[in-house]
Amino acid sequence: MTRRTAVPLAIALVATAGTALAEGDVNLYSSRHYDTDEQLYQEFTEQTGITVNRIEGKADELVARMQAEGRNSPADVFITVDTSRLERAKDAGVLQSIDSEVLEAAIPAHLQDSDNQWFGFSQRSRIIFFDKATVTEPPATYADLADPKYKGLVCIRSSTNTYNQTLLASIVTHEGEEAARAWAQGVVDNMAREPQGGDTDQLRGIVSGECGIAVSNTYYFARAIRTEVDGVSAEREKIGWVFPNQDTTGAHMNLSGGGVAVNAPNRENAIKFLEYLASPSAQKYFSAGNDEYPAVADAEMAPSIASLGDFKADEVSLSDVAKNIPTAQKIFDQVGWK
Repeated sequence: MTRRTAVPLAIALVATAGTALAEGDVNLYSSRHYDTDEQLYQEFTEQTGITVNRIEGKADELVARMQAEGRNSPADVFITVDTSRLERAKDAGVLQSIDSEVLEAAIPAHLQDSDNQWFGFSQRSRIIFFDKATVTEPPATYADLADPKYKGLVCIRSSTNTYNQTLLASIVTHEGEEAARAWAQGVVDNMAREPQGGDTDQLRGIVSGECGIAVSNTYYFARAIRTEVDGVSAEREKIGWVFPNQDTTGAHMNLSGGGVAVNAPNRENAIKFLEYLASPSAQKYFSAGNDEYPAVADAEMAPSIASLGDFKADEVSLSDVAKNIPTAQKIFDQVGWK
């Protein structure tokens, strides 16, 4: 997977606030920067005749821009990665509730906002990877990551990482704040190094021998199966993996999703675009192009991600999880998770 350089916010969209927009457009604000998403936009235009204009940037920047633009915002759709960012957009008041029989039928209820302000369209599972040569009894659950027997072995990203925030928020949802705090403290105590780098860097840490255990989203490892990822692909046979909590809640899932902007000038086109993202062809693009799990049941899955095997996924409402993200952030600070 390669990432496309983000289009500068100031020049990404020809239409500016207050300019009349041509019929047949949908204006997309997206923090997804994957080359393969181009296929999504092209196919949507071919199917509908609707032109996709887009601005790309970091999620929080796009939300701030939509707030500043107010009623004059040209934004029709907001797309981003992870439940925490979708919820921040909702809390910021830049999304609106919609009614769509297509989305209600296609997207599982636990992958939808309770007010229908956002919907998930692809998923990643946050799972445990380990060095097969040195870790003969890998953790079977998220709780095991805090077991003292793994002291000095665990590598995981920083507390500012949205994937970790959502994972901890899901533990709060399932087990309560006190149990979540004890877990976070145990993970800090077991860290092999201070949090650093992205998910791929955690996998590289296993290859280099610095990490015995790592936490990463599945699509980073699946990408190393499908393409050449420096520091991982050549020696990925060293790495084993576990889908945690198979006897209880199931493996934690985070998602990429989107919603209709609160002041969308092309509201009907925006809904059509979201409905398209739930279609079989779009779901196939998400999986094949970026090694993600489809959100729609029975959608075609890429060989790279299918090779990781079947597993039980956590079906907790991600809308409920999102409400516990502030608590997760507080816990990270309390236990000194950098």
